[in-house]
Amino acid sequence: MKQVSVIIPVYKVEKYIAATVQSVLEQTYKNFELLIIDDGSPDNSIEICQQFTDNRIKIIRQENRGVAAARNTGIRHAQGEYLAFLDADDLWVPEKLAKHVEHLDNSPAVGVSFCRSAFIDELGEPLGIYQITKLQEITPLDLLCRTPIGNGSVPVIRREVFEDIAFEDNLYGAVENFYFDDDRQLHPSEDVELWLRIAMKTKWLIEGIPEALTLYRVNSQGFSAQLLKKLKSWETMLEKARAYVSPELMADWEKIAMAYQLRHLARRAVTLEAGSTAVQFAHRALSTYWRILLEEPRRTLITLAAANFLLWMPKPLYHQVQSLALKITGDRQRRRIQQEESLKKPRSLQLS
Repeated sequence: MKQVSVIIPVYKVEKYIAATVQSVLEQTYKNFELLIIDDGSPDNSIEICQQFTDNRIKIIRQENRGVAAARNTGIRHAQGEYLAFLDADDLWVPEKLAKHVEHLDNSPAVGVSFCRSAFIDELGEPLGIYQITKLQEITPLDLLCRTPIGNGSVPVIRREVFEDIAFEDNLYGAVENFYFDDDRQLHPSEDVELWLRIAMKTKWLIEGIPEALTLYRVNSQGFSAQLLKKLKSWETMLEKARAYVSPELMADWEKIAMAYQLRHLARRAVTLEAGSTAVQFAHRALSTYWRILLEEPRRTLITLAAANFLLWMPKPLYHQVQSLALKITGDRQRRRIQQEESLKKPRSLQLS
């Protein structure tokens, strides 16, 4: 039975960290170590973690350097054959690790196993909608446009993948191996930069499983600044990609990647009820690469409609329309997940 190293960066998450740690301890797959990386957290987060007595938990402390640096610290200390990442405000369902271990054990060419996510609010209540992404035949352009690995709490990765993309640097007074790029200007796009580097520089496949095994928390605090920060980090990520993506491919990909990211930010702004911001991002997406309307007409038109409805429609009426739309979307997404789970099961189980 392979050991999994679970890595949780911790910084100012005292409201959520107990539930996050508990969701790891409740995993049906028991052979794991839990590495909690104290990234110089100034609140009571680590004191809360210290209340857990499970001997699989290890707390590792460092000065505040950001989430990428905390993940790198976790990777350097990890003993497991598979490494799993969980953000400190998200949750896992109990079968999460078991499903990914089974996937990786049965798929020797797959280096990165990911899943889908169900959205929860700040109180942990389900929003009834899911992150539905492409699962197989993931290309670099998929990573740039649709980001199938939807957030940092879904991937479980073979140790060999990190060995293949490691690079040395001296950022903190000693030469160390790095995996995620520690550049803080890259946050929060360091995930996509790593996935893209794996896809471009290694033989490993990136593949998903249909279940929604991660509960991703939607946090509305400081949303305007966060959306603009994410856009700036995306620009930084594209600049870094030029080091390992050919100029010809970057010329083809850059505008496309930016347009899809702007549409994603528009949808995020809609979720956070920032109407004018949503409309601005949606219009910028079309002006950057208008063919997005032809490539994904339904998703693009829904984004435009939702942004404009939010901006111009009276709030009570908008919330009624939104509630109906979310219910329809959630029902459709659940059916799709159930269908894909059914297709994945062995035929003998389907007939039983």
